[in-house]
Amino acid sequence: MRVMKLLALAMLVGLAVSVPAQGINQESKAERDARMKWWREARFGMFIHWGLYAVPAGKWGDRTNYGEWIMESAKIPVDEYRKFLGGFNPTKFDAREWARMAKDAGMRYITITTKHHDGFALYDSKVSDYDIMATPFKRDIMKELEEATRAEGLTMCWYHSIMDWQHPDYEPHREWSNPQPTDANFARFEKYLHDQVSELLTNYGPIGVMWFDGEWERTWNHERGSRLDALCRKLQPKVIVNNRVDVGRGGMAGMSDAGFAGDFGTPEQEIPAQGIPGVDWESCMTMNTHWGYNAWDKNYKSTRELIRNLIDIVSKGGNYLLNVGPKADGTFPEESVVRLKEIGQWMKVNGDAIYATQASPFKSLKWGRATMKPGKTQSEVFLHVFDWPRDGKLIVPGVGNEIVGAQILGASSRSVARKSGGDVVVEVPKTAPNGHATVVKLTLKGMPIIYAAPTINSDSDEFVDAIGVRIDSGSAELVTRFTTDGSTPTANSAAAKGNVVLTKSTTLKVRSFHNGKPVSGVADRKFTKVKPWAASPAPAGKGLKREVYRGDWDKCPNWDSLKAEKADVIEQIDLKGYGADEHLGFRITGMVYVDADDVYRFNLLADDGAKLSIDGKLVVDHDGLHSPSDKTGTAPLAKGWHQITVEWFNKTGGSALEVKMARLGQPFASVRPANWGH
Repeated sequence: MRVMKLLALAMLVGLAVSVPAQGINQESKAERDARMKWWREARFGMFIHWGLYAVPAGKWGDRTNYGEWIMESAKIPVDEYRKFLGGFNPTKFDAREWARMAKDAGMRYITITTKHHDGFALYDSKVSDYDIMATPFKRDIMKELEEATRAEGLTMCWYHSIMDWQHPDYEPHREWSNPQPTDANFARFEKYLHDQVSELLTNYGPIGVMWFDGEWERTWNHERGSRLDALCRKLQPKVIVNNRVDVGRGGMAGMSDAGFAGDFGTPEQEIPAQGIPGVDWESCMTMNTHWGYNAWDKNYKSTRELIRNLIDIVSKGGNYLLNVGPKADGTFPEESVVRLKEIGQWMKVNGDAIYATQASPFKSLKWGRATMKPGKTQSEVFLHVFDWPRDGKLIVPGVGNEIVGAQILGASSRSVARKSGGDVVVEVPKTAPNGHATVVKLTLKGMPIIYAAPTINSDSDEFVDAIGVRIDSGSAELVTRFTTDGSTPTANSAAAKGNVVLTKSTTLKVRSFHNGKPVSGVADRKFTKVKPWAASPAPAGKGLKREVYRGDWDKCPNWDSLKAEKADVIEQIDLKGYGADEHLGFRITGMVYVDADDVYRFNLLADDGAKLSIDGKLVVDHDGLHSPSDKTGTAPLAKGWHQITVEWFNKTGGSALEVKMARLGQPFASVRPANWGH
């Protein structure tokens, strides 16, 4: 009941309540924690992208920069692409060797492409003849790898693509491909997809994760995602399913709003700037540039960078899924083998600072990162030092605990650690024991108490009637006090318990106190009460007007100077009918209805450039060439109808376009068709 009242207040005043995207399954927190336990403790896994695309090894025609998307990127027809079947004969494949390399690198699970977007399955599928049994190899690779992975004590996980370029019932079908289907039936394809997923979750024992991908095209939707998620949980109730099973993912940042299926977010080729408390996520990243094998791609990250990526991700509460793209002969590229071995050498010494750890208790550290294993009576904080102190004194800022001890992992003797004011000084050698990252374990009495200025969290600096602001001290033992009159908070100032509700323009100042004494600097943020933009008369018709253009742009052009190919009326802002088109642009105009005076957030997902304007004012600028990603902007709006313009273009490659909106404190959602007009 208390939670319901809090959410009701959030809706009333725009309170910044964050509802983690953790799936739609009905289970208790204890049940969910038990199901997620192994994955949260593992922290480090191997991603494997392998399939027919390993045969051309990145080359088609005169170009050598292709990867696992070569079928689409080079526009290879299905009949032509199927010729790679005869060249896929990985006689050097040794499942036990792969599993041992993953284990020796310190990885705890393996996620492999059972089927990528090209539709080819690496296992013996009874519902398809486009699988490993159609190649000269004729061995169930997934069966061999699953057995080897378990033998090494690792967890087997499957990647499976929803998108399928070769299946005649999959839509949108590529116009450049063949044969062109005349009676495509997506419901039939969905059954095929379910049949293959059922094989994977029935014939290979317990599976740790079902890692879906390719969910962004117009034919996949929330209902289909929910059905696929339910199938996985029915077949294996303990399986973990990523958020790409559904359509809530916001671009490469990889996180979903509440209400969508999926147990964890999937940032791709990036690491979030900060952790997301209470939310599970996993960054998947390549060693070089491509996911699939490219013989010409020698742009490998250094071992140091890979290790520091692992540390950075785990210090923010995430998992690291590091990719290997095997060759067509079944071996790993030599560069990958070397890096896996060197990562493993670091993990053998420092794995305790990675496995089963939680996010850093510090907001930031000048010299590196931190992970921790908190406990009520005693806690361990692992200090991952990137920039070693030349004077032999490692300064750990703002620690309120009594120090039990300190030790460099891998060292035979303990280090001396002492308190100096609010800091801890650890005596260390003047030369770093490890050039990649040296870890110092700091043992504290009780739960970590970290002195740092509180954070002030809100989706906007502006509000119409009232706004809820969430203040976080970072440590439960600290009391955060605040003022709204411009003065510095003192021990007698009001305590911020939960959220602070503001109803007038003010500068909010906050400070942390421990045992009645100030132990942090002062954080402040200005909030302004604004008048909402006036509404306009209601539109005459439903839907939005869309103008379609063709051209080659790097930024949104001046549409008025161009001639539209066609103009139509659409029910929703998406790529329906144009999902795979290149050199395409839209200008979408009309009106959007909002049902209350408030500040509204607009989220614009795009690939490539896009802009969103409300009442003639630019609200979201997401222009320029980029991969699928999203940006957010805010606008104070009066109840009623408001003009909206969305500009968008796609140059080449994949494409994406979606607009969502929300009142402050509420999750993003698609706009109902009834709320569009023109």
